Parts: sequence; C-alpha cells; structure tokens
Amino acid sequence: MGAAAEGAVMGGAPEAVEEELLDDLRRRLRRTRFAAGVPGGWERGTEREYLEDLVRYWADDYDWRAAEARLLALPWVRAGNGMRTVHQRAASPDAPTVVLLHGWPDSFLRFLRVLPLLRDVNVVVPCLPGYPYSGLPGSSREAMAEPIAALLDELGHRRCVVSGGDIGSGAAETLARIRPDLVGALHLTDIPLVHLAALDPREATPEGRDYLDAVARWRAAEGGYIAEQSTKPNTLAAALADSPAGLAAWIVEKLRGWSDCGGDVETVFPRDDLLTWLTLYWVTGTIGTSFVPYAVREPAQSGRVAVPTVGSVFARDLLPPPRALAERVFDVRDWQEHEAGGHFAAWEQPEAFVRGVRAAVALLDED
Repeated sequence: MGAAAEGAVMGGAPEAVEEELLDDLRRRLRRTRFAAGVPGGWERGTEREYLEDLVRYWADDYDWRAAEARLLALPWVRAGNGMRTVHQRAASPDAPTVVLLHGWPDSFLRFLRVLPLLRDVNVVVPCLPGYPYSGLPGSSREAMAEPIAALLDELGHRRCVVSGGDIGSGAAETLARIRPDLVGALHLTDIPLVHLAALDPREATPEGRDYLDAVARWRAAEGGYIAEQSTKPNTLAAALADSPAGLAAWIVEKLRGWSDCGGDVETVFPRDDLLTWLTLYWVTGTIGTSFVPYAVREPAQSGRVAVPTVGSVFARDLLPPPRALAERVFDVRDWQEHEAGGHFAAWEQPEAFVRGVRAAVALLDED
C-alpha cells in the first residue's frame, strides 16, 4: 500500500518571515485608503465596514508569530524538485498513504483540521506549484501532476489515495491518468469544471441540463473572478500584491461566499485563522502565481478515469455535481452527500471529509 522509504527526504521547513516584512505589512494596513463603493453590502463584494474592522485588527492585534510557530512545527519535507510538503507519517510501516491536494484561494492550511484525524495513515499534503510555501513556480492543474508524482516516488510511496478539491481535483485527475500504478483510488469533493465545456447539452439527461443551467447562472452572478484571473491576471496581481487590504477583500469575499457560514465568515474561519490564511499569501508573495491555473488551461482529457473514485459532495459548495455527471468521467464506487459544509470541506467539516477519504482507502484493500 505504499510505506515510505526511511530517510527518503528530510528537512525542508519554510523559513521564518523577516521582521522587516511584518513591519511593512503593518504600516501598509494602517495607511489603507478605503474605497467609496457601490451601495449594496456584501452583495456588491466585501463589505467596507467589515473590511475596516478586519484591517485594524490585522494591523494591531493579530499575532503572526504565534501562527507561524505552529506552521513551522509541522512535519515538513522538501523533495529534490523543490516541492515542499507536509508529510505526516503513521506509526505502522504498512499504513496506507493519503495525498491531499488543495485549491484556491487557500493552501495546505485547508487540511490542518484533518491531520489529527488521520494519524493511522501516512498523509502527504503538497504545497501546490505557485501557492504558499511551495517552492515551485505556478503551472496548470495538469502540469502539477508530474512534480507531485516525483515527490511521492522520492518519498517511497508506491500506492496512494489521492484526494482533491478545486485546483486539486484537476491535478488529482491527471495524476490518476498518468500514474495509475501510483494512484489506487481517488477522493474528490468536486468534478473538474473543464469537463462541463465538453458536455453537449443535447446529450445530457434532464438532471444534467438542470445542472448546466445552474452553472450558467452561477457564472453570470459569481464568475467575474474567473474572467479576470484567466484573462488579465497580472493586472489584478499588481494591485493585490501591493495592498494587503485589497488582498483581504479579494480572498475574504470568496471564503465567505463559498463556505457554509450563513453570511458570517468568522463562524467558519475564526478571525485569527482567517488572518493566518491571508498573511500566508502576503508574506510568500504568491497571490499572482496562484492565478496561473486559471490563466494556463488545458483541454479536457478524453476517456474515463479507470481509477476507482469516491465522491464527497457538500451542499453549500459552489456547484455540487450530480453523481451521473461524475460517472461520465470517473469510476464512481461511492457517493456521499452532506447537508452541511461548503467549498473548504476539509476545514469546515473535517469528520465528514475524512469519512470520504476512508471510503477511498478501503478501495485500496480491494485492489
């Protein structure tokens, strides 16, 4: 099932942030010029009153050093290709291996709450190319698969469950296609939307057509970020890399809108955790490179994925797909639907997320 080789890759923890960078961040926050916007509250984007309060707290009360100490204490390794990953080893040498692939606008932080629930398996959480702490330049979802495979080979994992969501689901799919010897099972929290472009509405079932209609409505109402990050990412990156308040507005809008928070983002992301997610992007300067998978896209890969797959669908995710759509591309063996939870399921509903992962691990035993 893929026990890791002793001493395969050691060390690799990120370096602590220089104090000068943190001082500069606080100065920028305190000098923020807040924009006069369009009336309408959160419906028009990040609410100014909330943003002002968050920025004040970020500048004066948030303790990055405490958060950083916890992050640097994670079991980090760095592969020969430069990819940095959290590598939590199980006590048993025969333990299966689970690979967790994050999405946007987050990072490896998405999985911190599931690490304590998976002590009995080896857990590999790569920092995807172009994302905080990665060490690799940004790339398409598909191109991420090669360095992930190289990382797993170097760590000595021979057979894995690969779990992905958002950007990570595209990388997971490609990894399963190019290395079926390595990927014994998939666990997905969404279906790569690239497959929707290849779906002919005339061939879709009524359920499929309803889903395509829902996707079209969502893109019209919420898809502006995709257009900007796909077509003019550098223009946006210039602003967000220079203004921490702007960065907060861009990311917090998505964390609030895409999570099952009932309109109060801090019920899912307590303020200090929220600011850790934001500060990590700021100190690593990776907001621009995190856009690469949007701007560099490859066509949908043809043919079904033969690797057995478990789907975990959370009701408040962006576009929870019907099982029938997933079955057009994946060999779906189990399909778990959850009434609570959103796009960041591993963070929002860690126990439910882990049930899906364990269902995929059980498929390895059938291999």
